[in-house]
Amino acid sequence: MHFTYCPHCGNKLIDREIGDEGMIPYCESCQVPLWDMFSTGVICAVINEYDEIALIRQEYVSSTNYVCIAGIMQLGENAEETAIREIKEEIGLDVKKIQYIRSYFYDKKHMLMLGYKAIVRKVEFTLSKEVDSAAWVPLSEALSRLKDGSIAWQLVKETIEK
Repeated sequence: MHFTYCPHCGNKLIDREIGDEGMIPYCESCQVPLWDMFSTGVICAVINEYDEIALIRQEYVSSTNYVCIAGIMQLGENAEETAIREIKEEIGLDVKKIQYIRSYFYDKKHMLMLGYKAIVRKVEFTLSKEVDSAAWVPLSEALSRLKDGSIAWQLVKETIEK
């Protein structure tokens, strides 16, 4: 999010040089710089004891490719809590172990995505309303079901390599 007006008082911002940061939108009334902001989310490679990954289809995301479980952090949550909550909400599985892989910037939506590998026990999925379908896919076949080069593809590739 790029600020043009102050979210506190509504005044139009000016550009002001702030240290090493360069020119930053600044509110003269509140005397506060307002850096561009982005949302933070998680994306998870959900793996079971048989080296299968849970991939989902969400028509509003893609009608042709599977995706990994992902979601936005809520106020008061840390990233691991978000990952565990999203996996439970979207496919109904309980996480036994979670491991941070790395972060990815999703430029299209101005989001920082924190990538995780989550270990679960293989059970039947309980899908949320936002998930159209889910499948257990052998990890060795997962990349071919994801959009080449996407964040999900990158996360799964790195999970396989580790």
